[in-house]
Amino acid sequence: MRRLIFPGLFFLLSTCLAQEAKTVRLADLQKLMNEKSEKIQVINFWATWCGPCVKELPVFEKLRAEGRPDVKVTLVSLDLDLDPNPAKVYRFISKKNIQAQVLLLDEPDANSWISKIDKEWSGALPATILINHKTGKRRFVGRALEEGELETYLREIQ
Repeated sequence: MRRLIFPGLFFLLSTCLAQEAKTVRLADLQKLMNEKSEKIQVINFWATWCGPCVKELPVFEKLRAEGRPDVKVTLVSLDLDLDPNPAKVYRFISKKNIQAQVLLLDEPDANSWISKIDKEWSGALPATILINHKTGKRRFVGRALEEGELETYLREIQ
C-alpha cells in the first residue's frame, strides 16, 4: 500500500506546486515588450514540440537561476497554435521544473502577428528578443542560441 501512496502523493504535490502559464494575446505581449523597465527583458519564443527550443531552455533557466536583478526572463510558448489544450504545456513545465515566467500565446493566425513582434522574424522557432529600455537597445535572434551567446548579447545591449 505504501508503494502506491508515496509516489501518488509526490505526483500530486509536484502537480500542485508547478507553475501554470498565463494565457495571453498579442496585445498583452506587446504591452510586456514595451513596458518601460529597469530590467533587460529576455523573451524567448518556443514550443514543446520544437527540439532546438527544448534544448536551449536550460540556457534561460540558468540565467534566471543566477538571480541577476537586471534581467527578467519570459518564455512564450506557441503550443496553443497546434493544440488549444494548455495541459501539455503545464505538464512539460512541471516535468522540466521550469521556474522562469511562462506565457501561452493564444493567437491563431501567426502570419498576422509575427512581424509585429519583430520585422526580422520569419516565424521560425526558437526565437529570442533582448530589450534594454534604459539604453534603447534591442537584439533579435531568430535561431537557437549557442553556449555563451546569451551572455554576449546581454553585454551588447547594456
